[in-house]
This record gives sequence, structure tokens and C-alpha cells, in this order.
Amino acid sequence: MSNVITAKAIARGVQQTPRKVGLVASLVRGRTVADALVILEHTPKRAAKPVAKVIASASANAVNTFGAKEDTLVIDNLQVTSGPRLKRFRPIARGSANPYMKRTAHISVVVRGAEKPKKKPATKKAAPKKAKA
Repeated sequence: MSNVITAKAIARGVQQTPRKVGLVASLVRGRTVADALVILEHTPKRAAKPVAKVIASASANAVNTFGAKEDTLVIDNLQVTSGPRLKRFRPIARGSANPYMKRTAHISVVVRGAEKPKKKPATKKAAPKKAKA
């Protein structure tokens, strides 16, 4: 049996609320990477783009760094957590101001897949010795 490889990618400070990003993330949790990217490509939400970008990055890490098979990659863990909030104020009546928060999100993806079989090094055959005449 081939070894199981895991690779991860993290996007920090995505300028969208964690709740909205979490809705999109729940669509693809536990699916294969290829299926997830197709689903996100056809999802009409702004949060689909950063989620797809992180999944593609984790997939590239698994293939290029750890030598995993691309067609065996599955999303093992997909978390959306809240990032730092930017405090802002909106002007309202009578010279007053209302505070509000611009929320950010951290997206963390872990993918797992099978390792590519390693090629055996080619062995050189010794040339036959010539007989002296």
C-alpha cells in the first residue's frame, strides 16, 4: 500500500466575514480536490474565489513538494476562522457616528493523497569483454 501524504495551505486576512466564507467552505468539505474546484468555479459567491485559491495551493504543495498523485487528493480538513477585525465608524444624524467592524477570515486547508510510486534507478549492464585474438 502506498503512503498517505498530507499537505496544507493557509490564507490569512481574507477581506470577507468568516460566516460568509464558511458557507462556501461547507459546500466542498470532504470532497476530492478536482470536484471541489469545479463546484467552486460554478458557485455564485464572492467567497468561492479565495477558497478555491487555497485549495489549489494545497494541492500544488502536495504534488510539487511531497510528490503526491494529483488524482488521489481529498480535502481532509477545511477550516475558516476569524481574523483581526478593523474597527470603522459610519456617520449618522446630528454629527454622531456608529461603530462597525470590518471582519476578516483565515482559511486553512489540509489535503491528503497517495504517494507517487518511486521509479527504480536504471541499472547499467556491463559491456561484454572482447576476447583477445
